[in-house]
Amino acid sequence: MKVRHIVLGLLSISVIAPIFLYTDRVGSFVNPSSSRRDFLDDVSAFETSTALKEPIGVIYSDHSTVTREHKSTRVLSATDEERQQQQLYNPIRQVIDRAAPGLTTTLDSHPNASDISAIELEQQPTQPSGKIVQEHSDNKHDRLTEPADAQVRHLKDQLIRAKVYLSLPAIKNNPHVTRELRLRVKEVTRALGDATKDSDLPKNAVDKLKAMDQSLEKGKQIQDDCAAVVKKLRAMLHSSEEQLRVHKKQTMFLTQLTAKTLPKGLHCLPLRLTTEYYTLNSSQQNFPNQQKLEDPRLYHYALFSDNILAAAVVVNSTISHAKHPSDHVFHIVTDRLNYAAMRMWFLSNPPGKATIQVQNIEEFTWLNSSYSPVLKQLGSPSMIDYYFRAHRASSDSNLKFRNPKYLSILNHLRFYLPEIFPKLNKVLFLDDDIVVQKDLTGLWSLDLKGNVNGAVETCGESFHRFDRYLNFSNPLISKNFDPHACGWAYGMNIFDLAEWRRQNITEVYHRWQRLNRDRQLWKLGTLPPGLITFWKRTYSLDKSWHVLGLGYNPNVNQREIDRAAVIHYNGNLKPWLEIGIPKYKIYWAKYVDYETVYLRECNINP
Repeated sequence: MKVRHIVLGLLSISVIAPIFLYTDRVGSFVNPSSSRRDFLDDVSAFETSTALKEPIGVIYSDHSTVTREHKSTRVLSATDEERQQQQLYNPIRQVIDRAAPGLTTTLDSHPNASDISAIELEQQPTQPSGKIVQEHSDNKHDRLTEPADAQVRHLKDQLIRAKVYLSLPAIKNNPHVTRELRLRVKEVTRALGDATKDSDLPKNAVDKLKAMDQSLEKGKQIQDDCAAVVKKLRAMLHSSEEQLRVHKKQTMFLTQLTAKTLPKGLHCLPLRLTTEYYTLNSSQQNFPNQQKLEDPRLYHYALFSDNILAAAVVVNSTISHAKHPSDHVFHIVTDRLNYAAMRMWFLSNPPGKATIQVQNIEEFTWLNSSYSPVLKQLGSPSMIDYYFRAHRASSDSNLKFRNPKYLSILNHLRFYLPEIFPKLNKVLFLDDDIVVQKDLTGLWSLDLKGNVNGAVETCGESFHRFDRYLNFSNPLISKNFDPHACGWAYGMNIFDLAEWRRQNITEVYHRWQRLNRDRQLWKLGTLPPGLITFWKRTYSLDKSWHVLGLGYNPNVNQREIDRAAVIHYNGNLKPWLEIGIPKYKIYWAKYVDYETVYLRECNINP
């Protein structure tokens, strides 16, 4: 009898562990349009796999007729690093979570095949179904504490067990049990439907649950080959790891692709605005208060963007919290394609008493390849090949380095602020993926103590230090910079332009850009050259001025968000994209008037 219990326990571990491993790990990639039934079909796919021929069994407790788990925790050993990675937000994985809520699994990693015996499976004691139903009706306390989807989860678990049983040779050789299990699968699938909580289930769901459990009990008595189950478990683990590798690569590619893709509505908006702009006469195309554009006593903002709606949110949120809006001047620089549309938006949606200037980067005749090394590099054949060649002999594993935004000179204008604003002494640079939550005028009165750049440091975590961005294997980098030095954030920076001119910072930037023409010092982007250019020239601001992470981290401290002057959606999950983190979108959306005629015509909705 003791041997029998050992065998039964091993069978239970062998089947349940890989099933939950597979569902949890593959959760990093799934087609968002797939249904819950697709999830169950993924499990049944193992039936026809030519590489998986060994039998496998599922065993629940002998005294259990219907297993009812109020809380079921399946834990595999994991490293702290893996637990941290699991906390990262994955919008695609949410689809899996909604599709299979019955898989209440805490799964951080899995052991090697040789370490199967180390798996710990902890389950609450099971009870006969009659007792459970009686408890449901008589015990009010249990009704209050039981999860709202307990029955749904149980039914999904039953379906998984049944599909696994149907793949075992011992079950296949018993036509009666096979037919019965297939019938139960159809009944439970029909009863389950699209239910996400117990209240969505039909009245006969409990009867279907009981019938299925009785059929599973029969299957349990037939399958008793423990060695075969362990061998099949090893094969399933290997198959799962291989699929996981493929899915991770696909997920990375699709996430990057989605982040680079312009939504249909945001493509429509500039077209609609451009058409409207050219119907205006010349006098209607001008902004008021242009005499304020070069007044150094006012609060000047630099915003370089080709995203009209994002720029509008930055301006609207800033003015909404400004104590004296008439003292604020916004200098927006955009590209040729969006110039007319950007002007039309702010002409038809003026930001109160604030002053607006919209410029076309093509008008900066001084910014050419003979003056700017980066402009020369961006137009070189090697750079074009780096971005657009389909098959590369050598490529970077990190796709973010190939984001086409790095080809836009708009992204590099931040290094030419004194040339753009020759008569100003201080400018606040803002990215177009931020939202302002407080008055920012206090930044102009800060003493930067001889530094050029005022920014919030981001070295709270190791991957935000210099060695994350710069190639310290190159002697030019290792001799001049500290790999453990704190990084800082672009997105909200106060620049002292007088000190910039005095220290000739633009020439420092040019010198390092020329040295990096073959991308051996850093990959593309503006933060690495920014860290180099403003090395020992950056003043650290209080962290409450600028809170980052809303574009990739769903666990940003809520208190920090509430007290932040600026929140930043850095990362791929921008608030204007469908993949944006829902709970953070509200901070951005409240500064968009979705009743505006242009937004309605382009079907842009919250």
